[in-house]
Amino acid sequence: MRGAHRCGKSPATRAIAALLRGAGLRVAVVRHPMPYGDLAAQAVQRFARTDDLDAAGCTIEEREEYEPHLAAGQVVYAGVDYARVLRLAEREADVIVWDGGNNDLPFFAPDLEIVLADPQRAGHERTYHPGEANLLRAGAVVLTKLDTAAAADVERLRASVRRANPHAVILEAAMPATADAPQRIAGARVLVIEDGPTLTHGGMSSGAGAIVARRCGAAALVDPRPFAAGSLKAVFDAHPHLGPVLPAMGYGEAQTEALAATIAATPCDAVVIASPVDLRRLIAIAQPVVRVTYAFAELGPPRLPDLLAPIIERARRGAEGANRPGGG
Repeated sequence: MRGAHRCGKSPATRAIAALLRGAGLRVAVVRHPMPYGDLAAQAVQRFARTDDLDAAGCTIEEREEYEPHLAAGQVVYAGVDYARVLRLAEREADVIVWDGGNNDLPFFAPDLEIVLADPQRAGHERTYHPGEANLLRAGAVVLTKLDTAAAADVERLRASVRRANPHAVILEAAMPATADAPQRIAGARVLVIEDGPTLTHGGMSSGAGAIVARRCGAAALVDPRPFAAGSLKAVFDAHPHLGPVLPAMGYGEAQTEALAATIAATPCDAVVIASPVDLRRLIAIAQPVVRVTYAFAELGPPRLPDLLAPIIERARRGAEGANRPGGG
């Protein structure tokens, strides 16, 4: 499973893992490694609880990928020693789901390769590497964000996918976003915090937080630029395309402190957090907080259960064989 930053890949991966678990299979998610620290210490990682993230000293960027899986009850593996990670995951799983990073290639040979394409960035599927390679390899392509994308962009993307890979199954999905306390947004001046990589090398000017804030009747989105602290000043300078939102950058302790200082200095009535991480676990936020979350909603047919049926059947046969006397 791969796609560009915040195209819906992680919610889709969680939906796939849930379907596999619902079929009675043991599932291990292996996340594309994000090594920012001691590579030897990060050679093989297994996360089952948020406490494990704390113990490993995970950055905000790592937590954005790992934490939602843990909240769904899903064990996550990561690490830079790919062979050892695979062997460990195989011991406790019938199916391994590779949760790819930003346009990466899978480090394991997949039985089914699913790629997500974002109509809000139509054209990127043929202009970035290895994103285009993934598109050409895919067994299935999911067009995401159909609930917020322009119809013309969706059709342009669909035509591009069909030209590039006419044999791929095309699925459609929405990414509905919701706020846990919308009443705090209505009529308020809000600071919107979006997923960091989505706004920086992901190329988006804003994300789900801004969409939900406007939909819930925010009086204004407070621009955090005048209040940016530390390295966040350089982030804004390097990415002038950004809208009036704050990227949740956290590549290390110093940047996390800069994020906290920027939030504290920005005059607002509420903070809308659309990062997959509950930043309140890492940063003391004085203002009222609203969390925005987004999900994966299929619009098929075809649908994921149809696509996964052969994988489920094969995994079941493998699990039954391993449980027979003399098996596995």
